[in-house]
Amino acid sequence: MKLLIENMTCGGCARGVTATIQDVDSHAKVEVDLVSKIVTVDTTASTDQITAALAEDGFPAKVQ
Repeated sequence: MKLLIENMTCGGCARGVTATIQDVDSHAKVEVDLVSKIVTVDTTASTDQITAALAEDGFPAKVQ
């Protein structure tokens, strides 16, 4: 899945987003592009699970 996270502005945000996703699915593969604010996630978790966890941690995401 590809997610747009508009308030992800720095490396710390990227690490936080990655950690949140991996809390939901420890085997998730996460690629972050800070310039485009796009996060690509390869996971067995549902989109709803990932976006809910991100929103709870302050990183609302839009599915692309």
